[in-house]
Amino acid sequence: MENNLWNNIIQIRNTSPLVHSITNYVVMNNTANAVLAIGASPIMAHAKSEVEEMVNISHSLVINIGTIDEYWEEAMLLAAKKANELNKPWILDPVGAGATSYRDSVLSKILSLNPTVIRGNASEIIALSKFSNTITKGVDSTAKSNEALETAKTLAQHHKSIVCISGETDIIINENQEIHLKNGHPMMTKVTGLGCTATALIGSFIGIIENKTEAVVSAMSLLGIAGEIAAQQSAGPGSLQLNIIDKLYNITEDEFSTHLKMIKQ
Repeated sequence: MENNLWNNIIQIRNTSPLVHSITNYVVMNNTANAVLAIGASPIMAHAKSEVEEMVNISHSLVINIGTIDEYWEEAMLLAAKKANELNKPWILDPVGAGATSYRDSVLSKILSLNPTVIRGNASEIIALSKFSNTITKGVDSTAKSNEALETAKTLAQHHKSIVCISGETDIIINENQEIHLKNGHPMMTKVTGLGCTATALIGSFIGIIENKTEAVVSAMSLLGIAGEIAAQQSAGPGSLQLNIIDKLYNITEDEFSTHLKMIKQ
């Protein structure tokens, strides 16, 4: 797999997949810029009258419930159903899962449509399980990635999804594989929306990479390595955010291969 990751990054740059995002308005600008930086093309659209047509012309769909309301809920369900109908890959970011009963009711409906990929922090992933006792603190994780492993495995089996747990170690799980990525930098937790950025990048890769697990690993390793390198030249979270976008744009094969820290379980 390691040998394919850089080739996947080049494929994104060469083919510029169109990524339809129904995402939260806190991060729209950041995620759109990140998608552009890796060579993909973002569309941010949530009008119920057009989401199905947008899915039709896009390579993939991103659903992020960060600023969910009743209107966006309907748009997300329409888009996800259309993606399934057209056999197009889509990713769910369950932002703030477990925080409110409304948020959880929306997630139960979206999850029933079996996303191609589910990406969240450990608390969010755990909160998707009915047997969870973990408390979600807003959109921040109160749990470590490995604490969500069993829930992630259950989700992967039940929904036939690839589950990505973001954290100090990123863990990607499918029905028969577990991959750990140990890239990134602690300062990345001080930049709002980098989890949402990870979701948008995964959305870009799953649109054109046939092996969806490999697509998720490519996206997560790219962001982790870009953040790791960018942190070395950043004075704080503000400059880190800018430097990550720049590094997503200009990262080299040597930088990527030198920094990659991947463990297959």
